[in-house]
Amino acid sequence: MANFLIKRALMLPLVIIGITFLLFSLTNLLPPEMRASLYAQSQKEMTPETLKEIIRLHKLDAPLIIQYSEWLKNILKGEFGYSQSANMEVTKAIKAYLPATLELTLLSIIPIFFLGTWLGVLSAVKKNSFIDHLTRAGAISSYSLPTFVFGLLLLMIFYGGFGIFSPGRYSIYSDAIIHSGNFRQFTGLLTIDALLNGNFRVFLDVLSHIFLPASVLCLGSVALLIRITRTSMLEELNKDYVRVARAKGLKENYIINFHVKRNALIPVITLVSLQFVRLLGGVVITETVFDYPGIGSWGVKAAQQLDLAGVMGFALMTAILFVLGNTIADILYALVDPRIRYE
Repeated sequence: MANFLIKRALMLPLVIIGITFLLFSLTNLLPPEMRASLYAQSQKEMTPETLKEIIRLHKLDAPLIIQYSEWLKNILKGEFGYSQSANMEVTKAIKAYLPATLELTLLSIIPIFFLGTWLGVLSAVKKNSFIDHLTRAGAISSYSLPTFVFGLLLLMIFYGGFGIFSPGRYSIYSDAIIHSGNFRQFTGLLTIDALLNGNFRVFLDVLSHIFLPASVLCLGSVALLIRITRTSMLEELNKDYVRVARAKGLKENYIINFHVKRNALIPVITLVSLQFVRLLGGVVITETVFDYPGIGSWGVKAAQQLDLAGVMGFALMTAILFVLGNTIADILYALVDPRIRYE
């Protein structure tokens, strides 16, 4: 295990460098004048003279490897450029938008894990029963339903029909309190900060705005998790160690809870860890549909406005998160199943 961790720790920088080189190579297909917008902090600086100066200063007309080395130096310093769509530096934009996505992800991944594993285990244990058929039919139907369709349906029913669960992150009332100067933001996660400030009205308001996008995220992820858990459970239930345990007279609940589940959880934990990273990277469609000010909606805005610095920052952040997520998933593999050893 120690050798595996050391190897992965040594490989991580190489993988990240490879990702940054690939991303930079793709942007290098654009003309130097367009790439110069990475360093322009306003439309006033987009004059031909200023762009020529930026090209000369950052060597944007030099060979690819020289350009990449210069760009990588800026990245290592935390200088990702200026985002025209957010009207701030890319690093500040990520810090501004990421907490909203992190909050949505945390409040979504908990029901995803518990509902997905519980229903998946129940479906496998009750194989070919009414519960099994109902669970599988629901999982297939929900997984097949496009995210934006389900999101629009929820908006139409709850917000359009009943006037509840409005889009955005919070109401005008909460906005006035949050920006009043008396509301301290400790974590950037408004549900936690509202509790720390003792303001339960803001807490409930933020939760009401998160409810619908979290429900949309849960739909597809829970459906996938049910199918993976059910398949994994059925494979384990047909193995010899389960037959031996039953022959010894052990109770079925004990066999399932203390033997089968532990082995069946291996692919489930991997999937959940990758799903968490995927959600944290910004669920573009969901955040756009619900006008939720997260990292995904900012990525869409940056792409629509041809904000090259914003797109590069968003893409690089997402790629690094996926690399780290894969590494964490591999480590969890070994922690859950002691039979797995990495040499």
